Amino acid sequence: MSLSSAASKPWFASCSSIAQAPPLLAVREALPWSLAGLAAGLAAFVALVPARGAFLSAALTRISLAELPAFGVMAVALAAILAYRLAVRLNLSRAAVVAGTSCAFALALPRPFAPDDVLGYLHRVGESGLFLAIVVASIVAGACTGLRRLAGPRIAADGIAIVAVLVVAATLYHLHFSLGNALIASLKPLGMLGDTYAALILITLAETLLWTFGIHGPATLAAIVTPVYLTLQLQNTAAFSRHAALPHIVVVSLFLFVFPGGAGATLPVAALLSFSKVQRLRKLGKLTILPAIFNVNEPLIFGLPVVLNPYLAIPFTLVPLLLATITYAAVAHGFVARAALYVPSGIPSIASTYLATLDARAAALVALNIAVATAVYLPFVRAYERHEASRAPA
Repeated sequence: MSLSSAASKPWFASCSSIAQAPPLLAVREALPWSLAGLAAGLAAFVALVPARGAFLSAALTRISLAELPAFGVMAVALAAILAYRLAVRLNLSRAAVVAGTSCAFALALPRPFAPDDVLGYLHRVGESGLFLAIVVASIVAGACTGLRRLAGPRIAADGIAIVAVLVVAATLYHLHFSLGNALIASLKPLGMLGDTYAALILITLAETLLWTFGIHGPATLAAIVTPVYLTLQLQNTAAFSRHAALPHIVVVSLFLFVFPGGAGATLPVAALLSFSKVQRLRKLGKLTILPAIFNVNEPLIFGLPVVLNPYLAIPFTLVPLLLATITYAAVAHGFVARAALYVPSGIPSIASTYLATLDARAAALVALNIAVATAVYLPFVRAYERHEASRAPA
């Protein structure tokens, strides 16, 4: 039975009502505009970040070092833009909500501030800034809405609610509490799981769940898991150079099989959208398919968006778990060689997995993973297309 049948209508009707909730609509409206902050940050920081070697030869290093600071700039932009969109959607005082959110966001940022190292500080902000922006703006708008229900639709109610939120934020600030730091600390046990299937699944799940709430999952986990799994990767490389058996399955390069197209394995999404009957989605698919081939999917994640999208959050989380399971089983049973070499994620998946394993079967495994991802994403993308088509003007 197809997803358009009567049996599926209650579930998708529920999704539609959730998707039309004012806070989610505000997030959807704010994220594409805040991408300007990401683009501006990348353009500036690629030229500013320190990297050894000639500019062009160090381009990948520069981009990787610039990414998190650029997300920090995007987070600052998102806090103000989302506050404005929430105020519009909830009929609140726009100036008050934007000002209150901006102040609360500044107080919630990681500490200590580092005015002498702006790039380094923005790197820290980028780890959790998007999450902070969404949470802080939602709290401020929610407080204003709640107080208006009690005190009536007066602008004074917005001011009182915002002052209350700022008092709480200032208190937490003086207590040296940071929501972003607390999130990172809660994820540290992931780095202790080692070379296991459980580690692969939990890291994959954490990355995708964080992304669905607007947090850059790979960047947030990088400081926790990269040292562990890059060390295991280097142990494989050392064994490979000695012509010995490779000791580890779960290494950095194994994730090349799990995330074709970037976090969430979204290469099939960009491809499917390229042929969509909905003009906005078709244009977005064509714009994002090339970056997706090189495993860059931030434009798709924020432009679609995937963040807080009830239609796509399920496959965005489920698909990588399936691909991780297929990949681990194939490598553990010797159908595909273990990853011997570290390969940057910016290389297309079929090429990068071959270079990491020097095994032609790796390309076949990635092709299988992409096919599985496409099959799972297809009904959800089609349902989202129908939803978008129903909202389009006649």
